[in-house]
Amino acid sequence: MAEAAHKTVSLFVTGTDTGVGKTLVSTALLHALARRHLRVVGMKPVAAGTMSVNGMDTNEDVLALRAASTCRVPPELDNPVLLPDPMSPHIAAARAGARIDIAHLAACHRQLAQLADAVVVEGAGGFHVPLSPLETGADLAQALGLPVVLVVGLRLGCLNHALLTAEAVRARGLTLAGWVANHIAPDMLAQEDNIEFLQQRLQAPLLASIAWQPGMDAHNITINLPAEWQ
Repeated sequence: MAEAAHKTVSLFVTGTDTGVGKTLVSTALLHALARRHLRVVGMKPVAAGTMSVNGMDTNEDVLALRAASTCRVPPELDNPVLLPDPMSPHIAAARAGARIDIAHLAACHRQLAQLADAVVVEGAGGFHVPLSPLETGADLAQALGLPVVLVVGLRLGCLNHALLTAEAVRARGLTLAGWVANHIAPDMLAQEDNIEFLQQRLQAPLLASIAWQPGMDAHNITINLPAEWQ
């Protein structure tokens, strides 16, 4: 009998903006997937902004994803592009004399998919963050062809940002597999009304609603994984 082909659960996490909690949600997804899959790994294709750890340059988001992963992979696979300056990737890459090659990022993801049972890819910034003068994060997501999880940072203006992002995701032929409501502005009025509106309009399941809490631990977040990811 022929051996069954290796099948990896893989998804792409984007946000309504930068600073809305993509890394928190990505690590929570990794923890949730690890309860169902032996080998899970996070991927940050492009990280802008470095810090020094034991004399080595790295990125805070990359470290969080690695800490939530259950298997170790070469750093050139889980973070192929590491840029020094914390700014839009296309500007950071130009300053560093680097080029962000989407085909190379996709090849790294394919290698990770062979090494793991589940891969969570965290995009940079919002869905259309520029990666070069001509390409954006949407081009990367399209090249990967993965189901998309949208992190909505609940603050004034988020309804417009969420609907525009969902529209952009679907315009690329991608599936909006679910969304997460992250309460990042504790003083925002009518938060539940905003969630109810998006539940009706996004036409995708609400995977989690994260209450505002300083220093939130991703282990404490309950993610309702779709059946196909379990």
